[in-house]
Amino acid sequence: MKREKFLIVLSFATIYIVWGSTYLFSAFALREMDAFRMVSYRFLIASVIGFIIWKLTSPTLKASRKQIKNALIAGTIMLGLGSGAAIWSLNHLDSGFSALIISAEPLIIVLMMWVYKSRRPAMQTIAGIALGILGMSLLIAQDELVSSTNQWIGIMTIFFSMLAWGVGSLFVAESELPSNAFLNISIQLLIGGLVSLIISICLFEDPVIFSELSFRAIFSLGFLILFGSLAAFTAFNYLLKKVSAEKVVTNTYVNPLIAMILGYMFNEETITRQSVIAAAIMLFGVFLINSRKKSA
Repeated sequence: MKREKFLIVLSFATIYIVWGSTYLFSAFALREMDAFRMVSYRFLIASVIGFIIWKLTSPTLKASRKQIKNALIAGTIMLGLGSGAAIWSLNHLDSGFSALIISAEPLIIVLMMWVYKSRRPAMQTIAGIALGILGMSLLIAQDELVSSTNQWIGIMTIFFSMLAWGVGSLFVAESELPSNAFLNISIQLLIGGLVSLIISICLFEDPVIFSELSFRAIFSLGFLILFGSLAAFTAFNYLLKKVSAEKVVTNTYVNPLIAMILGYMFNEETITRQSVIAAAIMLFGVFLINSRKKSA
């Protein structure tokens, strides 16, 4: 029990901190790579590493055809469509701003569970999500941050990404997936990378010439592969099996705070007073959702 609690805490810390940092590193990588092409390389390389770790550590743990199918579906929805769209939106939006918009994810999860699973959320959960939406509304209402058509295209792309992640999160939470964490995530990363590559080709994106990349771009891609993909997504899948889905996606409240601070410090992004207020409201929403005891 103590080991499980430790792993849950460690997993939350991973998806909170690492995924909060990926916005900045993605923005750095996008300066020299097209979005879906970069995402495809990130996931495909991460999948190869994951398969190697699986073979070296637990080669006897296999997966059934049903488990592989479910992992392929999850990877297509969450990684190929969800993550790819979120990264593409950074072409038009600041990294911290994008992360703050995604804070609406818990609302989508709860509404999906309410409509399709007949699970009415507790009032405390509703209050926490309402605070998150209030903070997001304050953020988008700033003319100095959202003033062009391209920025609104970026916002709509993020909402599509959130919808994909919502569907994928609920699917993962109730589906039979490979029991080995690295086999599971590697299958998802592989299909996510292939879907992203297909989209990249359809969008006529340029291939990446690694010999021409700067050290910062290569380092950013490496961070996204090892930590943003393997470590964080493994932690995310683990949490979906251990705690409720609406609690897992509270990372979308904490990630923006980290992304906003890092973007300000290292990417010359703007932090307004209204953005700080919005972030504070969202963080309090996390407290309300996480402090509610899980019902039987």
